[in-house]
Amino acid sequence: MPDFPRVVPGDRLDEQILSAAGADGFRDGDVVVLAQKVVSKAEGRYVRLSDIVPSERAEQLAAIARKDPRVVELVLSESSSVMRAVPGIIIVRHRLGYVMANAGIDQSNLSQGETEQVLLLPVDPDGSATELRQKLQAATQRRLAVLIIDSFGRAWRHGTCGTAIGSSGLPALQDLRGRPDLYGRRLETSELGFADEIAAAASLVMGQADEGRPVVIVRGVRWEESQQSAVNLVRPTASDLFP
Repeated sequence: MPDFPRVVPGDRLDEQILSAAGADGFRDGDVVVLAQKVVSKAEGRYVRLSDIVPSERAEQLAAIARKDPRVVELVLSESSSVMRAVPGIIIVRHRLGYVMANAGIDQSNLSQGETEQVLLLPVDPDGSATELRQKLQAATQRRLAVLIIDSFGRAWRHGTCGTAIGSSGLPALQDLRGRPDLYGRRLETSELGFADEIAAAASLVMGQADEGRPVVIVRGVRWEESQQSAVNLVRPTASDLFP
């Protein structure tokens, strides 16, 4: 959706999406993909840096990572553990379970008047996706799924990639184990990060800079109704081979 309106706290994203696409602009099976940032903005997840008093631990980490101690304090408050800290980046296990850089906190795509603020991830991205999906389905009478995505770095790979942090309606994780391959052999370990693959495709259309396209409709992907959410994509700590 090009020229999507600038989002401010309290905005109704369902109304903005319907206005941009039109109630007749949806088909059964469409996946509505939103950039995390517009969801966080609508939910008012701003924090003023002037309100933050860094702890001693934040000061120590800030010295290692060469970051603003106030931002580091917020990173700590949004995280369950710190995995690594090096100049320029802090890798944490976010309270939502995701291993990510700087707890998803940054200042990109904030207006000049917001430069002394940062934006946190939504409190409950799966819940936000579900609520938005219910409203869009009620308005359009279409079978829809909703994803909320963010850009994640990946171990052993350069570059970020669109990743689902909120999901509603479709199977976020598809278990292909037991299915035959082309030669009749049964798959033994194959699980497909279905929501993440859609997120990566949508991210290409959204762009990462000044494109102004934070909402994308993905059409033509076949999926069955599922109660799964993005939580199903998070590997349990006990099975994490690289903690």
